[in-house]
Order: sequence, then structure tokens, then C-alpha cells
Amino acid sequence: MDYFLIALKLIVALGILNVWILRRDQATAYRGKDAKNLREEFDVYGFPFPIFCLIGTLKIGFALALLASLWFSSLAQPAAVGMGILMLGAFFMHLKVKDPFSKALPSLAVLVMCVIIALM
Repeated sequence: MDYFLIALKLIVALGILNVWILRRDQATAYRGKDAKNLREEFDVYGFPFPIFCLIGTLKIGFALALLASLWFSSLAQPAAVGMGILMLGAFFMHLKVKDPFSKALPSLAVLVMCVIIALM
């Protein structure tokens, strides 16, 4: 397997797992508006709690599938496409609440990486 592709999968998967598991209750420079944690960020975007749970489950699932794709390559494209769709949504949510572009940049970067993974 190409080392570049492995690196992209690891960056995306571990980054998402970091945000959704390790740092979900912490403030970061990239949270929407003035949200102090991931749950507050979803409130800023106007999403109810069940959507927060659904998106979290999907993101963690796609991240785990990207990790598993290191051994089972057939998982890579569907996981990358799914994650890319979610990242596109995240990017537009930042635009919706008029966040500075710097807050939307990580979602855009992950989207680009997902497109590359899906096409390789």
C-alpha cells in the first residue's frame, strides 16, 4: 500500500477520533461560534441532540472503517466518501453561522483528504 495513502487514512481517522472521543468536552479554536465543547457546537448550528448522536456515531464509524481499511482495502472508498459528505456538511455549518474561514479550514482539509482517499 502506498505510504501517502496510509498517512492520509491515519490523519483523517485519528484526527476524527481525537475530536469526537478525546476532545469532545474541550474548547478548541475551531468550534463553531463560541462553543466550549462539541455538544454546544451542535447547538450553535441548530441541531437537536439526536442529530449530534447520529453524526458522532457516523464519524466514529467512518474513522474506524478508515483504520480497518489499512487491512481491508475495500472499506476505504465507502468510508472516505461517507466522511467526506459529513465534512462537507461541517464546512457549510461554519459558513451558515458566519464563522471565520479559519474555523472552517479543518473540515475543508479533511474533505480534500477524503476525496484523495476515495480516488486512490
